[in-house]
Amino acid sequence: MKKKIVIGSRGSILALAQSKMIKGRLEEQFPELEFEIKVIVTSGDKDLVSNWDNSDKSLKSFFTKEIEFELLEGTIDLAVHSMKDMPIVSPIGLICGATPDREDNRDVLVSKNGEILMELPKGAIVGTSSLRRTMGIKTVRPDLVIKQLRGNIHTRLRKLEEEQYDAILLAAAGLKRVGLGDRITEELNYDLMMPAPAQGALHIQCRENDDFIKNILQSIHNPEIEEIVNIEREFSKIFDGGCHTPMGCTGERIGDKISLKGVYCHNDIMYKAEVLENRSLGKKIAHKLALEIKEKING
Repeated sequence: MKKKIVIGSRGSILALAQSKMIKGRLEEQFPELEFEIKVIVTSGDKDLVSNWDNSDKSLKSFFTKEIEFELLEGTIDLAVHSMKDMPIVSPIGLICGATPDREDNRDVLVSKNGEILMELPKGAIVGTSSLRRTMGIKTVRPDLVIKQLRGNIHTRLRKLEEEQYDAILLAAAGLKRVGLGDRITEELNYDLMMPAPAQGALHIQCRENDDFIKNILQSIHNPEIEEIVNIEREFSKIFDGGCHTPMGCTGERIGDKISLKGVYCHNDIMYKAEVLENRSLGKKIAHKLALEIKEKING
């Protein structure tokens, strides 16, 4: 009888697509094991109507705490999370066992009539619930109207068709992972829209003392992605980057150096900066970028 490994996942279409992808990769590596997905309902899944824009606390734990509880209790063996949903510090006893290959981290525009961002008519209504995306749009197209948009990917696409939106903003990774990449009208470059830190990356969580699971997770771990994501998350930490903090960044390894670009909105002004530093500096690269932005803010 095969040893069974239970994977914890949220029940959204995207979460399940991500968990099934990880399950498939692990099955390829370990055919002698049986892998099963257990769906866990989180606070964020239950509470879809809160006026989160007025919350002064990070919402990241809304989508993780019930899953983490089951990990600590031992009813699941590992969990698949979107990295950007994860608090910077994990609960005692839990670690990130693997950072797999990353999907496209850009934001994308899906428009009703096929227009790209700079072609949308004046006064067009664009849907997003992200303050980061809202401020990004206002920087390049202050003439557009931003309307709140909530729900999962399919709900947002349906609202684009049925309600008064001319276009909506989404993460490329989500659309591509659920097989809806063909709905993308425009992949927004970093000058138009800086992505959220760690967007497109996954966090495979496990118990710190579970050596068996930690060993099998090494088969899907990408240390270069881990390196970049850790720096991006450090930048988020510096600016207290919760779900409603208007900031973003993206990193890239170039030989022995890391290129890190970032934005932060202060008093409705978007400040941008970019650094290119040696990899050996690690998270200090994020602090160098943050310092450049803070110097711009302070004049």
